[in-house]
Amino acid sequence: MSIQSYSDISSFYPPQRTLMGPGPSEIHPRVFSAMGRPTIGYLDPVFVDMMEELKELLRYAFQTKNAMTFPVSGPGSVGMEMCFVNMVSPGDKVIVCRNGVFGGRMIENVERCGGTAIVVEDPMGKPVDPEKVREAFKKHPDTKILAFVHAETSTGVRSDAKTLAAIAQEYGALTIVDTVTSLIGVPVLVDEWGLDAVYSGSQKCLSCTPGLSPITFSDRVIELVKNRKHKVQSWFMDLNLLLGYWGESNRTYHHTAPTNSLYSLHEALVMLRDEGLEASWARHRRNHLALKAGLETLGLSYLVDEEYRLPQMNAVYVMPGIDEKEVRHRLLEEMNIEIGAGLGPLAGKIWRFGIMGYSCKMENVMLCLCALESVFDNMGAKIEIGAAEAAAYHAYAARPLNNKPLKTAA
Repeated sequence: MSIQSYSDISSFYPPQRTLMGPGPSEIHPRVFSAMGRPTIGYLDPVFVDMMEELKELLRYAFQTKNAMTFPVSGPGSVGMEMCFVNMVSPGDKVIVCRNGVFGGRMIENVERCGGTAIVVEDPMGKPVDPEKVREAFKKHPDTKILAFVHAETSTGVRSDAKTLAAIAQEYGALTIVDTVTSLIGVPVLVDEWGLDAVYSGSQKCLSCTPGLSPITFSDRVIELVKNRKHKVQSWFMDLNLLLGYWGESNRTYHHTAPTNSLYSLHEALVMLRDEGLEASWARHRRNHLALKAGLETLGLSYLVDEEYRLPQMNAVYVMPGIDEKEVRHRLLEEMNIEIGAGLGPLAGKIWRFGIMGYSCKMENVMLCLCALESVFDNMGAKIEIGAAEAAAYHAYAARPLNNKPLKTAA
């Protein structure tokens, strides 16, 4: 780039999109406003007080009493890596469940830490099979950790975290659990299910700015890390150092916290407290059922069996005879609506519709269905205009806002 060309660069103003992909989700105006508050020092007593409030609010979101519960300064991928670099030492055996793209990233983390990954494979779109996990433990009873994705973003499938954790406990193993897409969209009950290291992301159902990873560690994990024989391979993510920064007393400098992003997470968590966890689960379920009714009316079928389906991440097969890339292109360029494509082996085969956090609302569902009808009709598909919206309206009418949330599996 020449010096002259720099003068052509002006302020960046992104378009206003309706975000209905795998993330990020739309951000509530209250959360946007929080990001614009005055920046203060990361050891300012007022900021330290807010840090303590953040920890308490995150304990509510995770349903845990873990003292070491805090937001990592980095996206969910950093939260994932923090778990592995602290908990996996060279030579450790780790059973890793892969039923999608993000389970594969866990395997990579184990190997980079010098551990041995024992891989339990399940097809994309299917939950982790607990019996396969049990068999892996029988063959490798000296396994130190079980790692799995609770909610696989690449497919929209939910695995039974409670059952998987119970199997790990039988063999004295710790658990690392990815809840990036599940936290506050469906139940994540850390203490009740006996989970040890659990990480999430700020940009999904929490509807916060991307770049933070809520995380929680059990006392068993803290004990493991304090007694490691090998130094944690990452300085930035070393829990021994972070204990002094996010601990209860004698706060010491570790890194420059993203203060304004943490303001926004604080506001998002205050909004969650006001709405209530069960109400959040119910809202995601209600909008999912309406979207599902509309998508199925259009002739689209789901990748995941209903029993294991995430309400906030709807993966459906591409309509036969339709160019899947062209559909996404038209939705984005003509309607300002973003949806997701398939990843890995599912590329070109599915669309992913996310309804997470502030994006999970009736107006988004109805707008998306109307836009899909318009695009499909324009591309020559045989559909009945208005039928998808009507189906969604009927689904909303059948489930009033004051309904109690349905019981959902672990």
